[in-house]
Amino acid sequence: MKKEGPSFDLPIAMGMLAASEQMETDQLDQFVVLGELALTGGVRPVKGVLPVALKARADGKNGILVPVENAAEAAVVQGLNVIPVQNLREAAQFLEGEIRIAPAKVDLEQIFAHDQANEDDFADVKGQENVKRALEIAAAGGHNILLIGPPGTGKSMLAKRLATILPPLTLAEALETTKIHSIIGLLKPGQALVTQRPFRAPHHTASDAGLLGGNINPTPGEISLAHNGVLFLDELPEFKRSVLETMRQPLEEGYVTISRAAGTMTFPSQFMLVAAMNPTPDGKMPHESKSSPREIQNYLGRISGPLLDRIDLHIEVPPVKFREMADAKSGETSAQIRGRVVAARKIQNERFAGKPKVSCNARMGARDLKSFCELDATTSDLLKQAMTEYNLSARAYDRILKVARTIADLAGAETISSDHISEAIQYRSLDRQLWG
Repeated sequence: MKKEGPSFDLPIAMGMLAASEQMETDQLDQFVVLGELALTGGVRPVKGVLPVALKARADGKNGILVPVENAAEAAVVQGLNVIPVQNLREAAQFLEGEIRIAPAKVDLEQIFAHDQANEDDFADVKGQENVKRALEIAAAGGHNILLIGPPGTGKSMLAKRLATILPPLTLAEALETTKIHSIIGLLKPGQALVTQRPFRAPHHTASDAGLLGGNINPTPGEISLAHNGVLFLDELPEFKRSVLETMRQPLEEGYVTISRAAGTMTFPSQFMLVAAMNPTPDGKMPHESKSSPREIQNYLGRISGPLLDRIDLHIEVPPVKFREMADAKSGETSAQIRGRVVAARKIQNERFAGKPKVSCNARMGARDLKSFCELDATTSDLLKQAMTEYNLSARAYDRILKVARTIADLAGAETISSDHISEAIQYRSLDRQLWG
C-alpha cells in the first residue's frame, strides 16, 4: 500500500537509528511509532492516530509512541500503553530504557459529561409545532426528512437543532465517528473523542468527490463525516443531479464504496438525511407563486423519484404567524424532546436485539416490516385507500409503515393503529401532489 504524509517521519528516524546501531533496543517490535519530525527534532501532531492505535491493539502491540498533542486521542483505546513524546531524543531514550514516561490516560465518562452542552435548543424556535413533531418522529426512528417551505420560515434553524434531540452517542459510535474525523484531521489539538453527533451542511455546489469522498487516495467525504449524525442538504434541487443520485447507495446500505487507481475503500455513512427546499422556483407557496405549473413540476423534477422515495417524511414549513413570534413563552427544550426520543429508541433496541444491522425503525427490512408492523383490517383498509388515492409507490408504502411504527413507539403502543397510519400519511406531502 502506498504511504503518504508526514506521519512516518518519526518511525523512519527510529529505524535509521536502530539500523546504524546509534540506538540499542529490543522494544521496537513491541511498539507502534507515529509522528512528524520538525528540523529541530521536535515531534509534531499528525492525522489518523485513533485508527492506528486500534490497529496496534488488535495486533497485540504493547504500546504506541505518539506526539503529545495526539496522546488523548490514542489513550481512548483501552489496553494499550500510549506514550507521549516531545522530540526524537526522548523517543529514543524511552525505547532504550534510559527514561520512563507515564502512559497517557483519559476519563471517558468525564469527557462525555463535559462535552454534552449545546448552544442550539428547540426552546428558541417559535411556532412550527407540526414541524417539531415531525422532527421528533424522525429522530425517534432515524428517518430521513425533507422540509418544504419559503425562505425565512426557519428550515435551517430547525434542521440544525435536530442533532440536539438525537440519542447520545454510545462509546462504539463515538469511536467510529472519531476515526473518520481523525483521518481528515478535524480533531482539535488535545481532543480525545467526538462525543456529539456530527452535523454536516455541504453547499449545493459540492462535487461528487466532496460529498462521497475521493481524491487520488480515497478519503472520506461529507456523507461519511456525517456518520452517526445529520447530513443537511439545503436548497436540495440546486444540487447536481449526478451528486444526488450517488447518494442512493449510502442512504440504503449505510456505507459508501469509492474506487480509484490507488485502490478501493469502503467508508461508513449511516446518517440521517435532512433536506430543505423551496416549494416553487421563486420561493413562494404554490398559490402565491408566479411560476407556471410546468415550471413548478420541472423544479420538483430535479429530485428523482427513487431518491424521494428514500426520504420518509415530507414536511410543509409554513411562515410563522406574528402572534407566535411575539409569544414570550418558550417551547419545549431539546432535553425534554430528547427524553421521549431516547425512550422510543430503547423500545427499538429491545425489538431489534440480535439484529446488528437494524439499529432503528428506519433500517427495517421487508421481513422486519412483516414481523413488527402488522395491521388490523380497519387500519389496513385505510392504508390501501391512501395508496390508491395518492398513487403511492411500493417504497412509499414501506416508508409509511416505518414512520407509523415510530409514532406508535413514541406513544408507547404495541400495535399500529389507524391514528398512527393517518399521521404517517400526512407526512408524504409530495406524494399527495399538493404542489401541482
